[in-house]
Amino acid sequence: MQPHQECLEHVFVAYPSRDASLARLIAQGVAKANRKLTTRRYEPWEFNDIAGTPIISPILDGIEVSKFIVADITYLNPNVVYEIGFAIGHSRRCILVRHANTEGDLKIAREVGIFDTLGYETYNDDDGLSNTLTAYIDPSPISLPSQMDRLAPVYIVEPPVKGGIATVMTSRLKKARYRYRSFNPVEDARLSAVDAIRQVASSAGVMVSILDGDQEQSFIHDTRALFVAGLAHGMGKPTLILAHSSAQVPLDIRDTVKAYGRHEDIIEHIANFSLEITEHLQLANPTPLRNLTPLQSLQIGDPTAENEMTTLASYFLNTNQYSRTLRGEVNLVVGRKGAGKTALFLQLRDKTRSDKRNVVVDLKPEGYQLLKLKEDILAHLTQGASHHLVTAFWEYLILLEITYKLLEKDKKPHKFNHEIRDLYIELDKAYRVKDFSAEGDFSERLLSLSQRIAQDYAHRFGHADSTKLTTDQVTHLVYSHDVRSLRNHVSKYLEQKGSVWVLFDNLDKGWSTQGVDVVDAMVLRCLIDAGRKVERDMRKDGHTVHCIVFIRNDVYEHLMRQSADYGKEMRVTLDWTDPDMLRELLRLRLVAGLGVESHDLTFEQIWPRLCVSHYKGEETSSYIIERALMRPRNVIKMFSHAKGFAANLNHQKIDECDLEKGIRAYSQDLLVELDHELTDVFPAAKDLLYHFIDSHHELTPGQLQELVQDAGIDNGEIDHVINFLLYYGILGVKTATDEVHYIFNVNYDLKVLQIRAARGRESTRYVMNPAFRPALGIRDV
Repeated sequence: MQPHQECLEHVFVAYPSRDASLARLIAQGVAKANRKLTTRRYEPWEFNDIAGTPIISPILDGIEVSKFIVADITYLNPNVVYEIGFAIGHSRRCILVRHANTEGDLKIAREVGIFDTLGYETYNDDDGLSNTLTAYIDPSPISLPSQMDRLAPVYIVEPPVKGGIATVMTSRLKKARYRYRSFNPVEDARLSAVDAIRQVASSAGVMVSILDGDQEQSFIHDTRALFVAGLAHGMGKPTLILAHSSAQVPLDIRDTVKAYGRHEDIIEHIANFSLEITEHLQLANPTPLRNLTPLQSLQIGDPTAENEMTTLASYFLNTNQYSRTLRGEVNLVVGRKGAGKTALFLQLRDKTRSDKRNVVVDLKPEGYQLLKLKEDILAHLTQGASHHLVTAFWEYLILLEITYKLLEKDKKPHKFNHEIRDLYIELDKAYRVKDFSAEGDFSERLLSLSQRIAQDYAHRFGHADSTKLTTDQVTHLVYSHDVRSLRNHVSKYLEQKGSVWVLFDNLDKGWSTQGVDVVDAMVLRCLIDAGRKVERDMRKDGHTVHCIVFIRNDVYEHLMRQSADYGKEMRVTLDWTDPDMLRELLRLRLVAGLGVESHDLTFEQIWPRLCVSHYKGEETSSYIIERALMRPRNVIKMFSHAKGFAANLNHQKIDECDLEKGIRAYSQDLLVELDHELTDVFPAAKDLLYHFIDSHHELTPGQLQELVQDAGIDNGEIDHVINFLLYYGILGVKTATDEVHYIFNVNYDLKVLQIRAARGRESTRYVMNPAFRPALGIRDV
């Protein structure tokens, strides 16, 4: 006998109707499950993907009264994605399923990153779905941390393309004096669900934008944004969702999205949003902590250094490279992506700032901000004229930013300090001249300056090619100030200060996806030259100035080989070769997360408390480090993924299954990231890594060449591409002794691998790094 309808637990099954046959299969599977169940009834809810559907989804209300929902992610419907986030944020279990035999949006889902880090069940037919729905389902929700980050209380999902709305979003938050954490698709190719949950839970405000574009990257961004918006709404966080007034937005967020047509609209929306953040921060009684396991409450920082600015000092590993940079011995810090450049940048900045006499100018120019200069001017100048103009541009910019920092730093103190009052007034007068905008944050000032120079150039010289510029022409084109007078005022003011540190990061971000070119090389070369000139000029007046540029070493080497001065710069390289150093880096984060009483514990004492000791016969920390490509960020990512799976299942520590899932999710992250990283420097290699799917983990030289050729690489470029695969640590070289050498085993000297491979001839074997094997379906044996 069936129980009364009101006694049944109703659970929604959300799915899109893009594929009619799949929709019928799901409906049949749900019907079969309902015939077997007596205490639960599944309610299929089909989304038709038609914008403007005049009905409100009942699922949001249903989530309030149901212990869990089921969502099919074979195709990624925007409303379903939002509701998955809403359910998790509202402390409801969300069971994800997808049809095993339908490709659907699987490729996009892998790029997005959220769903495989949550985990999902697959089914082959309606019986398989019915079996999943009638099996025991643990309704325990994912644990939500409740410790709010009051120092950086806002979380942003940044768009894939910089400029426009992205610049306004971040600059207005800075104007409101709110620090923020962000998901940056340039830094992290995929968004981990566990990380998104942690970031939103620790926020007092969440800001996303909806692009509503036809391109795949827009859909990927919107999927991430909707999931995060759902989390935020489910947790009751102040949330700002921005969308252009012409955009078609999903039904579930139509009433909450803030439309804009002009930049002024965004500014107004963020102004109102800032008040909501303040109100949320002032809540007297934050949500109390639930009983969490030690693993669930453990925080080890963020793989992206920009998101851990407020906590980095508590677990930063002081390396020799950091010490040399702090002593002012270098003007370049180079390292692979994820090697810790930005962490060193932030720690150096904060350490030098701690002496109040010092002046620290931390600048993060991005490639798109120089695009106007590059396209409208540099493309038409001779090489000598380009070098002259760009060096003058950087020198001028450095001087302006030092001036800006001095004025900002002493805006209030100068009123009460007679030693600097008159100097300040004179400096301020010299800085604020006609036709010069000193408003906005650095990104806006840089963009404004480059656009002004481009407009003046077009007005004076048009677009004639091979233009030569005299020194006077460069001076009139670049400078809005009397530079000599401004420099003298700055020099006098610095007599009251300590040392000056000008730090540049992010220069290689936003460069064309068509690869770096000769102009990019010249821009970097000129920045280094300009920094040296500023140092020399200020040193003559008795001032200590350090100009340091942080850049990826693969890009640096690719670019600087075109320079006659290649290798002459004083630089440190963040190349990690010692596994014990990475183990110590992880230990510092673990002891910081566990508490003061753990500070003196060794890694061997801490690790067994948190993770199973061995996996497939290997010690687990070694297993993780072996797959990290010797990059700190990857170690943190792998541990965080595994910890997330363990915490979601209320495990006391990471077990073999959690580690396996974590490695698989990390492997997919790495595959996407390295594919993008290769493409940045070598555009012809786009999607190359995917051609290794289902291949053997060892390849002969002939097999490797054939595989690369099948990926569409020209015969003349095959050796070049193989060198890239070796350089990035994707492939290693196996010698006659059966020992495998990767780039980090030979001190990052590519020639060593090339010679070993050439010496072995046909007996040489190229070995796929085990980090990539799970994502590519390559077995270890």
